[in-house]
Amino acid sequence: MVKSKMLQECPCGSGAAFEQCCEPYLLGTSTAPNALALMRSRYTAYTLADEAYLQKTWHVSTRPTLISQQMGPMKWLGLEIIVYHQEQHFATVEFITQYKINGRAGKLHEKSQFVFEDGNWLYLDAACFENDSDDHDLISFG
Repeated sequence: MVKSKMLQECPCGSGAAFEQCCEPYLLGTSTAPNALALMRSRYTAYTLADEAYLQKTWHVSTRPTLISQQMGPMKWLGLEIIVYHQEQHFATVEFITQYKINGRAGKLHEKSQFVFEDGNWLYLDAACFENDSDDHDLISFG
């Protein structure tokens, strides 16, 4: 469930208000119309520690049992979309996100893959590029 704090601008960096951007997806009142919207909403879910949404939007074949143990004390600082490519039932989103963990700044550069099944876009898996961090135990963001 989304934490009940007023957010002016959506954490995903779209420039839109949270209420008109990712909030409907996180609340379940709407589904992401494409993989890019799902990617942005999953980033927002990470910023709000919304594990239920992350689980719901993660493909069953690659979904971990618990995400919260992997999330740790991470603070997400921004999302930059590099490349977005979508075909009929498959899409990729390459992005860079910045974060702080235990007071140390880092950067995650990833190319996430998404599939469209049963009327919904789902995060499948990802390939990480060289990341600007000494922490090699980071989760796949997707």
